[in-house]
Amino acid sequence: MKNLFNRFVREEEGQDLIEYSLLAALIAVACIAAMQALAVDINGIFAKIGAALDAA
Repeated sequence: MKNLFNRFVREEEGQDLIEYSLLAALIAVACIAAMQALAVDINGIFAKIGAALDAA
């Protein structure tokens, strides 16, 4: 059992996958935050276009 635990602690193959997964998750969160910030501006632009079309 001790040998199995030592082998598990020394194994480094799964660390790369975890690091890439965390990096991908961080990028996804940043993209979602940026899209939500832009959504307000885009809705304002479409509202102005809609008002201009209604007035015409």
